[in-house]
Amino acid sequence: MTLIYLVRHGETDWNLARRIQGSTDIPLNNTGRLQAERTGRLLAGRSWDGMASSPLSRAFETGVIIADAVGIDPSRIHVLDALAERRYGEAEGLDDRELLRLFPGDTAVPGRERREDVAARVIPALVELAQRHEQERDASAGDGRLIVTTHGGVIRTVVNHVSPKTRAHRGIPITNGSVHSFRHVDGALELVLFDDPIEVESITDDCGDLDDQNAVEQREVGSDPLF
Repeated sequence: MTLIYLVRHGETDWNLARRIQGSTDIPLNNTGRLQAERTGRLLAGRSWDGMASSPLSRAFETGVIIADAVGIDPSRIHVLDALAERRYGEAEGLDDRELLRLFPGDTAVPGRERREDVAARVIPALVELAQRHEQERDASAGDGRLIVTTHGGVIRTVVNHVSPKTRAHRGIPITNGSVHSFRHVDGALELVLFDDPIEVESITDDCGDLDDQNAVEQREVGSDPLF
């Protein structure tokens, strides 16, 4: 079995301004780097077998900072295009007010990637990552542990996808630098819902939550898991 710890990147200036980022490549700001350092210190209390990251710079830099903290060579981080943030189409770059003005109410946003399409690219990539690691790892060494630095929309999608029947994902904050753990078992992912104290410790009041920063995600709170 492999445990996969998904880490949301640190803060960016667009997060701070509540502008929707999506596939737009916005770098970390200084606060975001400090958040990544804090998450790195938290994760440094465990042993880790490897890391992967979204190709977008805010996630990759978060990964590099964490790699340094946990003792992994940053050059060994696997960059996977499938882990890039959800695309929000014409909403990217807009803040709450601009989104409401241009796309009021439930108006569809052109170019927005459906949640089910995000799941279709992200879940197989994570499963393949775990399976490859399990093939390379000595089975007698016990469970493997991987860190994956990615995005709020991606993490929301994975959480929703693996727990749609129980709706256990409702109310889980996805803040900058937060950690969300999953286990790979028999070709599928399972949610480790706050059974690991690292998750609770990683969510702090001074970090922004995805639903507060992204008005498109906020619209979808309380609706069905896949879109």
